[in-house]
Amino acid sequence: MIVRLVIENLFSFGSRKEFNTIPNNRLKTLDHHKYNIGGFEILKTSSIYGANGAGKSNLIKSLELLQEMIIEGKIPYKLKKAQFKFNPDNIEKKQVIAVEFIQENTPLYYGIELFDNRIMTEELYLSGLGKKADSLIFERKTDESGITEMTFLDDFEKDEKSQLLKSILLEEFIKSNEPVLKLLSNRDNKFLKDVKKAFDWFDETLQIITPDSRPSALAHRIDKDLEFKKYADGIMSSFSVGIIGLTSEKKEINEFFGEDNEKEVEQLTKAVEESPKKMIGLSGRRSAELIMVKEDNKIWVKNLNVVHVGSNGNPVNFELTEESDGTIRLLDFVPAFQDVVTKNKVFFIDEIERSIHPLLIKELVRKFSLDTHTKGQLIFTTHESNLLDQEIFRQDEIWFAEKDKDGSSDLYSLSDFKEHKTIDIRKGYLNGRYGSIPFLGNLEDLNWHKYDINE
Repeated sequence: MIVRLVIENLFSFGSRKEFNTIPNNRLKTLDHHKYNIGGFEILKTSSIYGANGAGKSNLIKSLELLQEMIIEGKIPYKLKKAQFKFNPDNIEKKQVIAVEFIQENTPLYYGIELFDNRIMTEELYLSGLGKKADSLIFERKTDESGITEMTFLDDFEKDEKSQLLKSILLEEFIKSNEPVLKLLSNRDNKFLKDVKKAFDWFDETLQIITPDSRPSALAHRIDKDLEFKKYADGIMSSFSVGIIGLTSEKKEINEFFGEDNEKEVEQLTKAVEESPKKMIGLSGRRSAELIMVKEDNKIWVKNLNVVHVGSNGNPVNFELTEESDGTIRLLDFVPAFQDVVTKNKVFFIDEIERSIHPLLIKELVRKFSLDTHTKGQLIFTTHESNLLDQEIFRQDEIWFAEKDKDGSSDLYSLSDFKEHKTIDIRKGYLNGRYGSIPFLGNLEDLNWHKYDINE
């Protein structure tokens, strides 16, 4: 579960801003939206509104960059270019991104500070969640000359074997442009078990879906998990888009690529063998994704097909390249909504309504909202004002992004306005009561006939 996200000097975020899922104790509505973990409450859902360019997507992009940096073990090239562009006098400043979360009932805080594509500070703490002091797990600091020092929890520092590990790490492995979280998570050290939990949160618990995302490994999951296939068929049928189910087409690698592609087959087989999960994805045309996986000592290629009903009532398979953008977008939600309901997953979805009818999105979100047995968190950006409904969201689950006069994105919650629980917040939003909407005044002065090239 995510508790808070802090961003500074990234994309449209200049000064430090915070998004959080901490309930406002003043509010007494939708109590089942609060998860209680060890006496600490967090909210199960959040929607983030804002005009185009206000910074909604940049919140998710920042978290996605942090996730990529941790999983890949290196600073993404695009991160340096992601600095806030309106800093006074074009002075280069540090970039900060930090996240507080709970993994396996353990509250953790991970933060990283970068300057000129170097990691100046990286730290992991057991979080006190504001009730008690945080407890250090590790901290690394790099000075301007590139020299790195590390400090660990007291038990690690007092252990002779652990000190040997520390010296080896500093001498041979730690680099100023590479985070150490993944490196430490792979160490067999009894004092670093919580580091593995932190890495697993980024690698497994956190799920980010952007408008460019594709249904990841769905063909494999449909093929191997009968219960999931039944669920997927049911949910796709319920969308009433002419689909009755999903199926996975499966062929051996040599059969799929043919005998004339021996070199390519050899390279792909090697890639599968070397992958940790013995599985890789291979992007195809448009939105198609091929899954290559080792099973029963063979390499298989799996391709997702969508099943429609023909005019004679017989099922007909369609490839993803033959489907609409809206159908493909819905496929993102097939595993997402099952996982967010049944597992302790955290889903961030950018532009949840993209290519999908607003009534369908509202019903999906409403179903998640009203379900009293959910386990995960659903956080998304949207323009869809029909979702602004106090029967679906608490006021502290509705957030707004808006640009300040200096061009920096601000974040604030509807609960800051102290509205009554019966007020029509959709009407208030569209009337500009909470800000965070497009300024349309200049459109009145737009004389587009002036540019008529046919005159």
